[in-house]
Amino acid sequence: MSAEAAPRDPLLDTDFIKEMARQMRALDTYGSHDGWSVEQILAPFVLTPEKKAAIPLVGDPDETTLARVKCFYNAISVLIEKECKLMAVPLVHLTHEGFGRALITVGKLVALDKTLRDVHRFGFASLSKMKDEADKLLSVALERIGRYPDVAGL
Repeated sequence: MSAEAAPRDPLLDTDFIKEMARQMRALDTYGSHDGWSVEQILAPFVLTPEKKAAIPLVGDPDETTLARVKCFYNAISVLIEKECKLMAVPLVHLTHEGFGRALITVGKLVALDKTLRDVHRFGFASLSKMKDEADKLLSVALERIGRYPDVAGL
């Protein structure tokens, strides 16, 4: 009886998921996640409805959650750079209560401006939903850069 390996999810081979894994591994300064699969590394981003219900409606985000938010927007910035060959700089500014903004600038252009709320509950229903959200944000940013290339090039 031969055991066949389960087919690899093609989602794991997308640029965004690869970059998210790279960003999360960069946070692991002690190497405690060495040998972990991409699914294990990105598992904290997946909040099933049950997990989300267990998190109080009001709360302050911890440092680990803030780092995950920054990883998400850093990954989008890297994909912007890859696509348009211009430096994209992410800025995540949050109050201690988990409200604020995520900005990504390219040159003098604000390519992405996202209001953040309830960051202590930051997560997605699945990795696929996370990628869909990132694709939407990336699309908006690239469209703005295309519309204002002179400003983005400054």
